[in-house]
Amino acid sequence: MMVKYSRYLLGNLKFLCIPLIYITNFYLFIFMKEGKVKFFNESKGYGFIKDAESENEYFVHVSGLIDKINEDDEVTFELQEGKKGLNAVNVKLK
Repeated sequence: MMVKYSRYLLGNLKFLCIPLIYITNFYLFIFMKEGKVKFFNESKGYGFIKDAESENEYFVHVSGLIDKINEDDEVTFELQEGKKGLNAVNVKLK
């Protein structure tokens, strides 16, 4: 009886998780930001991105890059809370 009950629960969880994945992807799509790389030091692995909309500058670390970036590149990025404030992550060339 326990095996049937476990399969029933797992089967229902599968259907509950699918909408959450779509909602999460939609959420990330809405909050994708655009900006320009103000400074990036490749040897030290960090830099700053200036948000095109708000003109705020955000720290970016090499671990948050999807594509290789250089100064003055147009990029899209997401924001994530870091130790000292918001950091740009999932940074891609536009």
